[in-house]
Amino acid sequence: MAIIAHLIVNTYGSFVGKHQGRLVVTCGKEKLAEAPLMHLETVLLDGHGVSISTDALLACAEYGIPVYILDSQGAPRASFYASALIGTVQTRRAQLLAYYDGRGVEVARRLALGKIRNQATLLKYVAKYRKEQDPVLYETLREAATAVLEHEHEILALQAGQVDAIREALLGIEGRAAQVYWQALGRLVPAALAWPGRQTREATDPFNMALNYGYGVLYGQVERVCVLAGLDPYGGFLHTDRPGKPSLVLDLIEPYRPAVVDRTVLAMVTRGTALKLDEAGRLQADVRRTIAEKVYERLDAPAPYQGKKLSLNSILQIQARTLAVFLRGEQPHFEAYVADW
Repeated sequence: MAIIAHLIVNTYGSFVGKHQGRLVVTCGKEKLAEAPLMHLETVLLDGHGVSISTDALLACAEYGIPVYILDSQGAPRASFYASALIGTVQTRRAQLLAYYDGRGVEVARRLALGKIRNQATLLKYVAKYRKEQDPVLYETLREAATAVLEHEHEILALQAGQVDAIREALLGIEGRAAQVYWQALGRLVPAALAWPGRQTREATDPFNMALNYGYGVLYGQVERVCVLAGLDPYGGFLHTDRPGKPSLVLDLIEPYRPAVVDRTVLAMVTRGTALKLDEAGRLQADVRRTIAEKVYERLDAPAPYQGKKLSLNSILQIQARTLAVFLRGEQPHFEAYVADW
């Protein structure tokens, strides 16, 4: 039996049950998958018409396995964790108080810096493979990376005693850097995809839909490390507060979007993966499964970090714990993850 670390269930009519230390996925009389609980790290339920038993949920809770529910567009709809994981208080108190002082300002600045640095890193990464075959494109991508990084000094120059005073300016800088980044990446998107530029909500083109779905998969992993670190997923700094809005998850995900999802989806389309749509204009179920599998593969892949080789999932966990320690005042600095190209 193949070891399954990430169980993805998106076949209409599927049922996830528990049997003798395994999660078993069936559809009618057909067995689709078996995943031993001892090896399982995540369960992803995608779309409508998928159900799971309480026995399976309780088994996941016992083994510390999160269960995520996404819609077909990749929007997170629900997450299931063992109740013991969300019982910490000390870190959350410190996190909420940090919003009103310089700690919140520093976290917002560092996460924004991490995002634009990783955008520049991805541009350099894709450029190096085109130096010989397309020198003009190589120079264009390198120049775009430099232009993105030119926004660093603007972010570092922002000073305030409370994050509300700099948020609008910070998001404006981040937005200008993103325009340069996406315009450059657009040079690599196959013309057949008719990419209109970056769109988030209500995107109808395959490339944007694939990005959005990948971000939804990544969202679950970021939310998980927040919970494990004792952080409140809804108490952010860079993103504004709103009922039901997981602002801290949206903060922490920013540096990882380019390194995990953008790189993965771009590699898929440049290597010929077809982003097929169904009759309703959504990504087909098999395409969504492939995107989720590739994102999980990327998260499990080793990357340089503090002189070691660690999986990006491990780096995410360390970053969340480091943020918690910083917010509690137990260390003086917080730095966002920056990928190596």
